[in-house]
Amino acid sequence: MKQFLVITSLALVTLSNLAYASEEVSAWTCSDNKQFKTTGTTELIRLTWESKTFDLKRETSLPGSLRYKNAATGHDLVVLGNKAMLFNIKSGTRMADFCQTAEMKTGKLPHLFAGAEPFVQN
Repeated sequence: MKQFLVITSLALVTLSNLAYASEEVSAWTCSDNKQFKTTGTTELIRLTWESKTFDLKRETSLPGSLRYKNAATGHDLVVLGNKAMLFNIKSGTRMADFCQTAEMKTGKLPHLFAGAEPFVQN
């Protein structure tokens, strides 16, 4: 039974990683030469920041924004129509400000957030 549980959990972890690996990576550049990458869906993203990876779940946010948090690590990504900001709510610090993807710099929405409320384009 124990061996079955180990094999099952390894299979689930592998499938989870494959789901992220097949998705497009968005590179974000921020003020002060900071950068991070995201992959995922509008409900769950994987954030790569300073060579570490964190899963962030979408949370309810104010109109005109999307918000993703990882309560355990404190990472909090807030995305507006033209920029994003990365916070650590545990330490109370803003880690990165005025972050944009290449698409955002040309006035488009990043692919990760296209079609997501509140960014549905008419």
